[in-house]
Amino acid sequence: MHLSASTWPEADAVETDLAVLPVGSTEQHGPHAPLGTDALTAEAVAEAGVEAYDGEVVVAPAVPVGVAEEHRDFAGTLWVSEDTFRDYVRETVDSLAHHGWDRVVVVNGHGGNVGPLREVCGRVSRHDDAYAVPFTWFDAVDLDRDWTGDPAAPPVDLDAIGMGHGGPVETALVRAIDSDLVRDDRLDDAAAGAADGWGEWVSGTNLAYDSAEFSENGTVGDPRDGTGALGEWLRERAAERLATLLDAVARRDLSRPDRR
Repeated sequence: MHLSASTWPEADAVETDLAVLPVGSTEQHGPHAPLGTDALTAEAVAEAGVEAYDGEVVVAPAVPVGVAEEHRDFAGTLWVSEDTFRDYVRETVDSLAHHGWDRVVVVNGHGGNVGPLREVCGRVSRHDDAYAVPFTWFDAVDLDRDWTGDPAAPPVDLDAIGMGHGGPVETALVRAIDSDLVRDDRLDDAAAGAADGWGEWVSGTNLAYDSAEFSENGTVGDPRDGTGALGEWLRERAAERLATLLDAVARRDLSRPDRR
């Protein structure tokens, strides 16, 4: 059940304590992919995972702005501080818990949110009347192993591609969600100005704080490899992983260890 499309009596009638909260970002994804890529993909994976799960789940509206100052040099990028982001997520989870949906999986589509989400979900679970865990879809899908082990998967070398940014992985999933959102006439330019990898690494240290320091147009990886078939495969694999996690969260004993 999607809260934003439901009435309050419909929400009141839901018999579940399980909810998903999609979180993303509004930030550049190269000249070819939309600023809302991370929120769009988080929502799509959340919806697919809920559909794959054998049970009722409340779907909260997506949080569209995250921790993304690293993309500030590109127009349209929005960001909030880590503290603001954590507070927003925590209070949203608290409001879900107020209505009885106190087991929450935060479905994330943005790399900059990963650290803050782990911290705030731990704080919620230790100190609030709720249990929350973060799920980042591109970390949940083991690109190398999963892709290589699927004979039906499209022939793209994800071991060489990696995650990237606005590269083939994100471009593919956006294409699977709505192909019109990918500007095909800009793909060659995106690839020409793309970086091969994220950051500038020396002795295990990333010297760059902002993406403009190492990528001419914000892209990392060649988005021309981001086919619709790859996107469908990614959505299916991420949905499977999310459904498995939802089942584990639904079954988890949430009593404190010292009370067992």
